[in-house]
Amino acid sequence: MFGRRGVSGPSDPKAPSPVAEPAPSSPAPASSPMPVEQTTAPAVQPMEEPVSPDAVAPPEAPISVEKTVPEPTPAPAPEPARRQAEPAPKPRRADYYDIKTDVFSAMIDTIDLAQLTRMDNDSAREEIRDVVTEIIALKNLAMSIADQEMILEDICNDVMGFGPLEPLLARDDIADIMVNGADNTFIEVDGRVQLTSVKFRDNQQLMNICQRIVSQVGRRVDEASPICDARLLDGSRVNVIAPPLAIDGPTLTIRKFKKDKLTLAQLVKFGSITPEGAAVLEVIGKVRCNVVISGGTGSGKTTLLNCLTAFIEEDERIITCEDAAELQLQQPHVVRLETRPPNLEGEGTVTMRDLVKNCLRMRPERIIVGEVRGPEAFDLLQAMNTGHDGSMGTLHANSPREALSRMESMITMGGFSLPSRTIRDMITSSVDIIVQASRLRDGSRRITHITEVLGMEGDIITTQDLFVYEVLGEDAKGNVVGRHKSTGVGRPAFWDRARYYNEENRLAAALDASTVEDERMMA
Repeated sequence: MFGRRGVSGPSDPKAPSPVAEPAPSSPAPASSPMPVEQTTAPAVQPMEEPVSPDAVAPPEAPISVEKTVPEPTPAPAPEPARRQAEPAPKPRRADYYDIKTDVFSAMIDTIDLAQLTRMDNDSAREEIRDVVTEIIALKNLAMSIADQEMILEDICNDVMGFGPLEPLLARDDIADIMVNGADNTFIEVDGRVQLTSVKFRDNQQLMNICQRIVSQVGRRVDEASPICDARLLDGSRVNVIAPPLAIDGPTLTIRKFKKDKLTLAQLVKFGSITPEGAAVLEVIGKVRCNVVISGGTGSGKTTLLNCLTAFIEEDERIITCEDAAELQLQQPHVVRLETRPPNLEGEGTVTMRDLVKNCLRMRPERIIVGEVRGPEAFDLLQAMNTGHDGSMGTLHANSPREALSRMESMITMGGFSLPSRTIRDMITSSVDIIVQASRLRDGSRRITHITEVLGMEGDIITTQDLFVYEVLGEDAKGNVVGRHKSTGVGRPAFWDRARYYNEENRLAAALDASTVEDERMMA
């Protein structure tokens, strides 16, 4: 690999860590080694804090070692056993963190970090593992194989990754990671929030990891700029708020994206929408209706927006504007734009409105705004009303009617001295469809409304629901029971647009099928 500065025994002085991850706590004395465990049972289950079970070696091999008599057919047992072991990992030995700090300090004295940064990730991890294994052998540390493997993985994550967060980021079933200070880390799995055993050494380690995350996309977070929006390399959304604004320590929130993108077909499978409702949404995406997706926090607005963009033709030029780039469009002609916060001198800010205004000069066919939350609503409506049909955006609101009111409020916030009637006329002439997504009390996500914007009656915007979700009650497990039903509208207002794109037969078939299904359920 590369030259190392010799590995020494336990009497080596500890050099200050350039990585600034482990604590400068007192090392465990190597002169009093602890007895090696005679049974391999502790290696069966992953240890606790701060590493998740996914970061440890798979349990299949230790299970086979634990049994004195080999089983001829062990195939059916491992899968259920692994699932049961994950929620309750076994605690680590009391001096685990002292030993880890001692080994880490010796590694910093031994390894050339400058050379390490020039290596690819896999090679660097392999080099770190070799050095740490050698240090453990030279220091004569009595450790079980499981503890040694955990120290190797923890140190690799501290140097090359995001420390205790790495096992959580590797899991694809987690939707959100919420870190409230060094001692409390929550995750959302299957719509439910649960506390994990993951802990950080102290708030400084957590702050270092936050700075490492945001620096990857050219952002910064510190006392002078304690709030930061960023993203991971896979597009996962990151928000950091640091002291003194966060009283109990840095607060980190990560909205994770699945490695495999969700599709409308999968939303149908999960019960978020019926097949007929999905067919109507597909037609809406293909015939270039202007769509606003409304919903609360964590209701799945961005996921639904990604699903709708799948039906955009590949020869269309699409421009996306986001605060943190998270949309995952698969078309070949996509331009992705991202806002920029002010620099240290308070200059250089590029707002969402700046991006949307600049889009109009980039010959777009569709403009997609990740989240409309301010005066950019005015520019987006203008874009929708001036030849950029099929544009889309999301906003926070609890119902389609509230979404219309919020758009009016956001335009007013921009300082536009326009009469209320003029703003509402602009909304009705620009927005064709509002799709409402909701997160129900049991954690499930449903598309609760597909609503058309028809026009004005006096000073009131008139709308028409095509599909709604009706809550019927809950089952014995506390899960919400409901059904999607059509409102009986046979010819929606965008019928002529669907006929122009030769999609009227599919639209009529979906609406007729949903009506028949509703009548069958009522009978």
